[in-house]
Amino acid sequence: MAIFISKSREDTEAFAQEYAKSLKAGDVVLLDGDMGAGKTVFSKGVAKGLGIEEEVTSPTYAYMNDYDGRLFHYDCYRIESIEQAENLGLADYFDMGGICLIEWAQNIAPLLPPVVKRVRIQKINETERQIEY
Repeated sequence: MAIFISKSREDTEAFAQEYAKSLKAGDVVLLDGDMGAGKTVFSKGVAKGLGIEEEVTSPTYAYMNDYDGRLFHYDCYRIESIEQAENLGLADYFDMGGICLIEWAQNIAPLLPPVVKRVRIQKINETERQIEY
């Protein structure tokens, strides 16, 4: 894994915009990090890097936001069981040809495809983040 040190939200977004260029259709990326680490900021950058102009927001209550079928942004924080995730059809999107960014992926671990990418974001202080990818 490589490490990038972000000095600000803008840095994180710009890094993620570049990172998006390494992704291809069907990639599943697990975004690890505590609350407030910057997972949604990272997701905004990936969306920009993919040319998505729609505003990216945290899908906390929707569980998953679909951006033109090109980006599926998951927030599985509130998923309480694999059955719930299956009933919501969350695994169905892994094969739809878009890029899946998944926050709190451990809550749907049995449903994840065998090959995934992982981005770990750790808070260094209020503005700086360590991003492992």
